[in-house]
Amino acid sequence: MSDAVLDKQVKKQKTRKSKIDPEIGVSLSWKTLKTQKQLIFMSVPIALYLIIFNYVPIWGWLMAFQNYRPAVSFGQQEWVGLQQFKFLFSDDTFMLVLRNTIAMSFINLVLGTVTAIGLALLLNEIKLKFFKRAVQSISYLPHFLSMVIAAGIVSTSLSIDGGIVNVVLMKLHLIQDPIMWLSEGKYFWGIIGASNVWKEVGWGTIIYLAAITSIDPSLYEAASIDGAKRFQKMRYITLPGIKATFVILLIMNIGHILDAGFELQYLLGNGLTVDYSQTIDIFVVKYGLAMGNYSLATAAGIFKTIVSVILVFIANNVAKRLGEERLL
Repeated sequence: MSDAVLDKQVKKQKTRKSKIDPEIGVSLSWKTLKTQKQLIFMSVPIALYLIIFNYVPIWGWLMAFQNYRPAVSFGQQEWVGLQQFKFLFSDDTFMLVLRNTIAMSFINLVLGTVTAIGLALLLNEIKLKFFKRAVQSISYLPHFLSMVIAAGIVSTSLSIDGGIVNVVLMKLHLIQDPIMWLSEGKYFWGIIGASNVWKEVGWGTIIYLAAITSIDPSLYEAASIDGAKRFQKMRYITLPGIKATFVILLIMNIGHILDAGFELQYLLGNGLTVDYSQTIDIFVVKYGLAMGNYSLATAAGIFKTIVSVILVFIANNVAKRLGEERLL
């Protein structure tokens, strides 16, 4: 066989290999794309949505490097470099806001995860289907309430004038006089954590219940034969069975560690608790809309986004090194 023929065969093999996706082993050719054109057309609206609402607005980040003035065209804006970021990290108010955001996010993450797993374990042990469905439905109904309504319920419950929390505590003789819960900053983080648990615990439980149903029932049968009790089954079968789901959700939630929320803090906060209630989102709204300092607000938003992305990658790599499930 001549060298020319061999060269042609080698080129054909290289071309063929280059069209094969190493992950799924599918030939990426125009013929393949034509056979899957329905799927491609279905994905076009989603791709356009992501491009228009998630990527196109990124050009607005340039405001963080300007002394932005709305009445001036973009080309005539004053460029100030990293001045906004320097002011941001030297501002005592932003450091206070950063502390509040991290503290409330950590409280929400711990309480939300623990209560969701705990409720899922308890619901899994209920054998009466009607009662189980009723409890599950009641637990996730608050998720569908708007934050305004939820904040109103929390505020009414904590009121010193007939609020159910003060009434119950006084009936139990745990307190002598009603406590002004929403007027003292030391209670605010706990109130936000408890409110988020009440509103979202049922919704978070759904995911863990779905993970529990995927566990092989034969494992429970074998454990019963060996004489394992309910709590032993939970510890040695159920919890290890949902570990992968827990790790994935933990990685995703770590990316939101600077996203403590806006609505509850804004609606329940007041002048007496401002040192504990302000989050980065409220800081952005305060400086961006109320004070018209769009550049500083954009800088704060960029800081929040970059830190969130970095935390996701770090958590994902840590999970990879520990041999756990990961996003990528």
